[in-house]
Order: sequence, then C-alpha cells, then structure tokens
Amino acid sequence: MPSDSVPRVNLYDLSRIALTEMITAGGELRYRADQLWEWLYAHKASSFDDMTTLPASLRHRLASETRLGGAEVAQELRSSDGETRKFLLKLPDGQLIETVLMEYSGMRRTACISTQAGCAMGCVFCATGQMGFARQLSVGEIVEQAVFIARLLHTEGERLSNVVLMGMGEPFHNYDASVAAIRRLIDPDGMGIGQRHITISTVGLVPAIRRFANEDLQARLAISLHAASDRERSALLPVNRRYPLADLLDAVREYIDKSGRRVTFEWALIAGKNDTAEQANRLGKLLRGLPCHVNVIPLNPTGAYGGQPSDSAQVQRFIEIVESHGIPATVRIRRGIDINAGCGQLKTAVLNEHRANPEQRGRPQRGRVRQGGRTRR
Repeated sequence: MPSDSVPRVNLYDLSRIALTEMITAGGELRYRADQLWEWLYAHKASSFDDMTTLPASLRHRLASETRLGGAEVAQELRSSDGETRKFLLKLPDGQLIETVLMEYSGMRRTACISTQAGCAMGCVFCATGQMGFARQLSVGEIVEQAVFIARLLHTEGERLSNVVLMGMGEPFHNYDASVAAIRRLIDPDGMGIGQRHITISTVGLVPAIRRFANEDLQARLAISLHAASDRERSALLPVNRRYPLADLLDAVREYIDKSGRRVTFEWALIAGKNDTAEQANRLGKLLRGLPCHVNVIPLNPTGAYGGQPSDSAQVQRFIEIVESHGIPATVRIRRGIDINAGCGQLKTAVLNEHRANPEQRGRPQRGRVRQGGRTRR
C-alpha cells in the first residue's frame, strides 16, 4: 500500500498495456485487466464497489493504490432552455477546467472537453486565451471529462454520441495526450464512440496538422480561421505570425490528400471586423477548390475584448457570399450564452468572484465528483 506521500495512480491515465502490466504484476490473471478496462469505459463505473465481477481482494487493492479520476465539480450551470449544461471541474492540484454538455434534437448528445488548463495561443477574443497557460492535461484528465458526461447521461437514460475537443486549450499543443485520448474514446472495448463523431480543433499548428494527417484516424479536423489575410488573422490569432495562411493551407491540403477527409473552418463573426462582403469574398477565394465547410459563429463576447457579434442579417449575407464561391457554409448556433458556455468564460467569472470574495475560494457550488464522477447534490 502506498504511503500518504505517494499519490495514487489515476486509472484513466493508464493505457490498456500499462493497465494489464499493473494488474498482472499483482499476481492477477490477464483477463482481470480486461474486466477492469470494461468497468472503466464500457460500464463507466463510479466506484470500485460497482465492479462486481472483480474479486474483493482486487477491488481492495485498487482502492488502496489507485483512483478513478479526481475531478470535483466546482460549479454547474444549466442554460434557460435546458439544452446546455456547463461544469467547472477542479482538478486535484487546484486547477480549474471546463466541460460542457450540449443536447440537440434527436439522440445527439455532445461533450465539449478541455485539453489544457488555460491556453498559450493568446487568441484575443477567447476567454481562455486571455487567462494564459497553466499546464497540460494528462490523457486521463481529458478522458475523464467524457466519462463523467457519459455517466451523467446514462443516469438519465441517454448516451454520449459525440465528443469535441474544443474546450479550454489548444489540443495540438498537447498533441500526444489529445490523440491518445481520442484513441481511448473510440476503443470498441471501451467508450466505443464512432471516429467520425469526434472532432479535434486547432488554431493552426502546422507541424501538428501534418502529423495528424498520418495518424490513420477518421476524427474530424476543425481549424479556427477567423480571417482571410495574414495581417488581419495575426491581429486576432498570434499563432498566424509563426504559421501564416500559406503554410496553414499547404498543411490542410496535405491532410486532405492523406486522410481523404474534408476540413471544417471555424469563423467567429465580429461585427464590422470580419463580417463584411469584402471579407466573405476573400474567404471564398482563399478556400476555393478545397473539400471543406465553413462554420460561421457569431462572436461570443468576452470582457477583455470589445468586439460584438454580427446581427442575423449580416450573418446570412456573409454565408450567401461564401457559398457563391462554391464553399458550403452554415451558422453554428451559440449555445449557453446565459451560462458563460463560451470557452474559458465560466472559469474567468469564478476566478474574478474569488478575487473579490477570497473567503469563497475552494468552495464547490454544486457538489463534487466522487471516485471518478458521481455528482452529489
């Protein structure tokens, strides 16, 4: 049994090979590792006591030496329409990350998960970019968010159908952990989420896009574009100074050629900035001939950026012009505006509140996730 000074292993951090080695090193047969893997990801067990096919001695050992995640729900908010729920999760070291559940008509239930605590990319209109970078999330910390949402949905008679790595952080800045998390999510013996139901988003880290082209994954790739010239894009996304549009589009073409998949370009419409007819025409010309789709999103305002979202008429006009160049474009409806559902907004609000009221620091407002995700209210 480890001493109090030795942290217990987060089981979600272990690959299947590492999990098997840990189980067999304790004298158990290999199939016990397969059973444990199934309890973690297929059954999404919230405690070791739930793992009834494992002998009591193994369950006791696991409870003594390992843990099922470790995130606590610091705050939970639900949108007024009931379709979006946002969770501010507190990690064992005190870092805060955000996870969002979005419910759509039909059976589509999407988890938007974080890959970093904070972000180093510095995109000027993004609340996470405004707060700066704290640290990378581990594979387990990324996967645990999806397990938490899946378990929550299961208690309501529903299932998690989609996962987007579009929460806090730049997934390709935490490349190895993000890709390992995707492989964990699509494992048919685990979460079993369809590859094409997973989307990974990037601001345009060119070397990582080229690397991702060779991963033999069918997960969707989304690229935050937001401007169609280097001068304007560099003003919004500092990463463009290192990887300008010409280099980015070369990497995108390589990805399309190797994967055979089209790319989604995200475009946050900012009134008077990038929503003009000139911008729409420039975008259409830039992307002409690429198998792609443009996701147009009216800006989600943040306190540290003065831009405002475009009105519905301007949004429609922008889409019409882009489509006139043969580029399909649709509006992505902003979700959870009334609950700070935009990336990094809830964490920013909570941190600001804690600065104003230090006595509230560290007090969860909506229960906690115990042993991997059970929410107590």
